[in-house]
Formats: sequence, structure tokens, C-alpha cells
Amino acid sequence: MADSSPIDPDRLHAILQFIQAAEALKDTLRSGHTAQGRSESVAEHTWRLCLLVLMFDKELRDYDLLKILKLCIVHDLGEAISGDVPAIHQSQGDDREAREREDLHQLCQPLPADLRDEITSLWDEYTNAASPEAIMVKGFDKLETMLQHLAGRNAPDFDYAFNLDYGTRQTGRHPLLQQIRDVVDAETRTRCQPS
Repeated sequence: MADSSPIDPDRLHAILQFIQAAEALKDTLRSGHTAQGRSESVAEHTWRLCLLVLMFDKELRDYDLLKILKLCIVHDLGEAISGDVPAIHQSQGDDREAREREDLHQLCQPLPADLRDEITSLWDEYTNAASPEAIMVKGFDKLETMLQHLAGRNAPDFDYAFNLDYGTRQTGRHPLLQQIRDVVDAETRTRCQPS
């Protein structure tokens, strides 16, 4: 039975302060576009990533689904501070991960130490693909982005072919991820064909 005693007021205040700061993810835009043509937010990407994972609950029965969902939720939290860096602007050695981790620490600063440590640990696990669950989330994260590229109302010169090389390492680490990718790649190739 769950503990029904009231939460410590300082802990409650700290959690709510963090939640209010994380609200910035609703206005933190990504380079992808929705089906209506507006820029998607990081919060929308995270929500759909969680939904995508939930749809494969049966196929993920050998994994800790709660951990997978936690990893999905925290993987882009640091972007609430400095924003998203589109994949086409990312490169090896750009210190993006270090900056995002610093931003995560800043965002989590109000939290009690146990929650701050848990979020940081989950973020590190995701970033380093340090568990089977993190490996799956990294692959699903790339797939959600690719699916958004296919769903979005993009500019006429949108480079759909970018998807064909995007995230191949992450999506190639598990048969389920690869199977989904094969379907996404087939649709992407259709979009690459001249009209």
C-alpha cells in the first residue's frame, strides 16, 4: 500500500519549481515540422517518442518498460535551457553533449538530490547507451524523428534522402528497430523519387 503521509513542503516546492522550468520544452522548437506545417517542439517529440515505445510494449516484454519511458522523458530535458541542435548541424567533437549535460544540471538544480541524481543518471545512461533499454531508446528516438520528417509538411526542397543515412548505427542495434527502419526507409525512398 502506498504511503499516504503528506509530502515534505520543501520537496513539493522544489519539484513544482522544476516542472515549471521544464515547461520551456513546450516552446523549444526542433527543425521538424508537424503535418500542419508548424515547427514541432521538443515536448511534442518526447511525447510521441513515449507513445511510439508504448505501441511496442508486447515486443519489448524482455525490457524494463518503465525505465524505457523514463529514458524517453529525460533524454532531451537539457534542451529546455539552450535549445535543440538539428542533426544536420551536429558533428563529432562539437561538445554538444557536454553543454546539454550542463544545461540538464542547471534545470535540475531546484530538485532534491535524489531526484536530481536519478535524472542525471538516466540521462547519462541514455547518452552512453549504457543499458539495453538505453540502446532501444536511442534507436526509437531516431525513428521518431524520421517518422516526423515523413509526417510533416516540409519545405519543397526538404532533403528526405538525409533520413536514409540518419541514425543507422542506433537503429541497427536490434532486429525490431531495424524492421521499423526498413519500413521508414521504404517510405523515405518513395519521397525521394522525382514527382
